[in-house]
Amino acid sequence: MPNEPLIVEDRPGALANYPHARKVGDLLFVSGMSCRQPDNSHVGVEIEDDGTIHRDIAVQTRAVIENLQAILAAADTALTDVVDITVFLIDMDDYAGFNEVYNEYFDAQTGPARTTVAVAELPHPNLAIEIKAVAYLGG
Repeated sequence: MPNEPLIVEDRPGALANYPHARKVGDLLFVSGMSCRQPDNSHVGVEIEDDGTIHRDIAVQTRAVIENLQAILAAADTALTDVVDITVFLIDMDDYAGFNEVYNEYFDAQTGPARTTVAVAELPHPNLAIEIKAVAYLGG
């Protein structure tokens, strides 16, 4: 069964040795996506002079899903082909704001199966959310 990496040059690169996604048979496994931009900045975050971090879950969620869309497009697929999503939030108080944006992109009839979990932290203190996904390439 073919097993090939997918690295998309115009998206933020991985901070370790892994691809944006991996194609295995008819499935595309997308690595965790954040709101990090190609220039390594993060959207949806403001840092006060005293170091206090304010994260905007709506802005970050939209950026994460747009990063996901770009990876999917590079594999000639789309959000409509995503069959499973795992969402990592650092604060479950963000759940409603996340869902509001998520529901702009997906609906219950055609959207993927989904798991949402709270985590103690993500790889960068600016991040409020990370999403990983599996898409079906045979459609």
